[in-house]
Amino acid sequence: MRAVRYLRTGQAADVLEIVDLPVPEPGPREVRVRVHASGVNPHDTKGRSGWTGAQVPPGGIVPHSDGAGVIVAVGPEVSPRRIGERVFVLGARVQGTAAEQVCLPSERAVTLPEMISFAQGASIGVPAFTAWLAVLSDGPVTGQTILVQGGGGAVGRVVVELAHRSGARVIATAGSEASRAVARAKGAEVLLNRHTDDVVAAVMEATDGRGAERIVDVDFGANSTVDIRALALHGTLAAYSSTSERMPVLDYYAFARKSARLDFVQGALLSAVQLADASASISGFLGAGLLLPDIEAVLPLEATAQAHEMVEAGASANIVITPVEQVS
Repeated sequence: MRAVRYLRTGQAADVLEIVDLPVPEPGPREVRVRVHASGVNPHDTKGRSGWTGAQVPPGGIVPHSDGAGVIVAVGPEVSPRRIGERVFVLGARVQGTAAEQVCLPSERAVTLPEMISFAQGASIGVPAFTAWLAVLSDGPVTGQTILVQGGGGAVGRVVVELAHRSGARVIATAGSEASRAVARAKGAEVLLNRHTDDVVAAVMEATDGRGAERIVDVDFGANSTVDIRALALHGTLAAYSSTSERMPVLDYYAFARKSARLDFVQGALLSAVQLADASASISGFLGAGLLLPDIEAVLPLEATAQAHEMVEAGASANIVITPVEQVS
């Protein structure tokens, strides 16, 4: 089968290559999916670039954890009735979805509703499950005020919509008018320019001085000093990245004096209970026609390096590659 692989970290155009690999065989409790679309996430590009510091094994890495396609084979302990099922893939690990076929645990291949395209399905995984972990993993948010730092990004826009659809009032920051327009369309009531607006003052005004019960942050290192000032007593700060500073200094007592809860979330790293709960919740939203991913571009497998470069340049929506010729 055709696949994209890298044997060392570096620039996308320098290290990504198209190769022929053996078709993988599903093990116990696994399925094999013919990949119609593969989603490119920032953590994919960070791993390939070397930013994360992860080592590349001798056989190289086939990137991308998210995808969508059709189950074509099952391993022991999986019902053969799953063969032919349209699914979206979350957290492919041993071998990623930048390939014509991929094997992974059966529970990580989730039924894809018929009205959702494979390209949209390939964009569900990390963004939607990260958003669920940040917003709903510890209970309902009905009536809460939630500040979303980076409300127009690939994850942030899903956070905004999920929080809004779950009964929360959303305040969102973004650096551009286009990103603020996205957050507004997803349900944010208050839109702030993260470069020029006084975020803390705006949150306090909107909450009568209480602060936001929950803050979801795209860049903990850049925003934690603002976040703690904008957070309500006993509030939760859920961060899913810290791109500007991998080892930020944390003001312990600033958080302790508010009895704050810190939650560092990773959408591809869920417990069995979280995976089951999130899958059921997200599937419910998708079945109702909600949380539909926004797609900026769908590119062929040969353009995977270009796809990575687009994500690194700050793509306005999800970038998808197609290991097979047609996306439906």
